[in-house]
Amino acid sequence: MDIKNIKYEISNENPHKCPATDVPEYAFIGRSNVGKSSLINMLGKSKSLAKTSQKPGKTLLINHFKVDNGEWYIVDLPGYGYAARGKEQREKLARIIQGYILEREQLTSLFVLIDIRHEPQKIDIEFLDWLGENGIPFSIVFTKADKLGPVAAERNVEAYKKELLKRWEELPPVFVTSSEKGKGREELLDYIYSINKELKNSKTGVEDTEHHEETASGQGEIAQEQ
Repeated sequence: MDIKNIKYEISNENPHKCPATDVPEYAFIGRSNVGKSSLINMLGKSKSLAKTSQKPGKTLLINHFKVDNGEWYIVDLPGYGYAARGKEQREKLARIIQGYILEREQLTSLFVLIDIRHEPQKIDIEFLDWLGENGIPFSIVFTKADKLGPVAAERNVEAYKKELLKRWEELPPVFVTSSEKGKGREELLDYIYSINKELKNSKTGVEDTEHHEETASGQGEIAQEQ
């Protein structure tokens, strides 16, 4: 499936001021300059949906993008690990990120972006461990695959998997992408839409069960009256 339409809705630093909906949200996060805005623009087939910058660490708020007439949202979260920021601002951003991830009930899955060109970084591993410890559903999205040859890219992905398996029993879903080439777009959207379909079917099943129980209860009351 593909995105029918997408548009920017709101930015804020308080998860309690995010859109008051009950639809799924898929959030994207990663270290500064990992290519997060470019990936979101690729998914939305727009060059200006999320603001890109040559200067790392420009995303400082929780940014919501309404997809398919509000059936679900893409959420652009601030990046982490930008050393040039002062301690006070780093702590503020950490509160924004943690507040959204831990408190936002609509968060359906978090996509953690990692630059495929680099070996496993301590800050990424620690963040992934933190997600696992808090039971947050997430996937790993390797970015900038066009910057490496296929052999080197596969080698780096396997290095990450090997590092994670030292502490985890199983791996989360892994995607390899290139915003420049459009690589991985179809796989990411297929994954998101498959989850949306499961959620919709699950909700429909619950509603059907409740309706059946209400009908049966009503019939029982009628029978007793007779």
